[in-house]
Amino acid sequence: MMHENKTGVFGKILLACTAIFFYAPIVYIILFSFNESRSLTNFTGFSLQWYEKMFADSSMMESVFYTVVIAVLATIVSTIVGTVTAIGLSKSKKVVRGVVEQVSNLPVLNPEIVTAIGLLMFFSAWGVKKGFMTLLLAHIMFCIPYVMLSVTPKLRSLDPNLADAALDLGATPVQALIKVIVPQIMPGIISGALIAFTMSFDDFVISYFVTGNGVNNISIMVYTMSKRVNPSINALSALVIVMITTVLLIVNVIPVIKEKKRRKTI
Repeated sequence: MMHENKTGVFGKILLACTAIFFYAPIVYIILFSFNESRSLTNFTGFSLQWYEKMFADSSMMESVFYTVVIAVLATIVSTIVGTVTAIGLSKSKKVVRGVVEQVSNLPVLNPEIVTAIGLLMFFSAWGVKKGFMTLLLAHIMFCIPYVMLSVTPKLRSLDPNLADAALDLGATPVQALIKVIVPQIMPGIISGALIAFTMSFDDFVISYFVTGNGVNNISIMVYTMSKRVNPSINALSALVIVMITTVLLIVNVIPVIKEKKRRKTI
């Protein structure tokens, strides 16, 4: 009994230390984004000046705009393509499914620098001018495998007779897909979309190699600003934290609200 109590206390201490290790830097960034001085180590007083400077800086606001637009577009396209591909592969032959899955996993297994150099050489070989479109295509490319990895397990646990039953009851293949299969695998689709959005939102290595014409995302902007002491980095980072936290809260709260409404109607 004594040994179990010690183990439980040790586990709680370890959990607390892990939480502090992960969340202390986030709290530190948010706290010093309100510091009135340029110091990144000494908090001298509360001020919103770094947020004002951030919003007044057109290059920062452009980087936020490009980051959000590219992340949203890449998430939408990669979620649709990844989901449809995963569904198609679930009905394909085992050999074809294995080959396609191995190929789609290459961007996940490859170091980012290898993928970045490969994309850079590909766009250069085709004479594609680097900018918004190359950045968007690159993000879609490396987001699709993450969506497939999230959707595929849900498809494997799905009853294969559901689609056949829907077709027997008069549904078209498209109706069976939208009304039967998609609702069953929706948790996997949402998880894949969230991973895709996060991967696109904070990507640096691939973005750095494939962008051009003044199109920068937040990670590239922070990298260029890190060479000199600029507390606006903290304000920009705090803004990113708030945006991602808001998205996570919305995604997790909406299903709970829907479930409560469904139970009330029952």
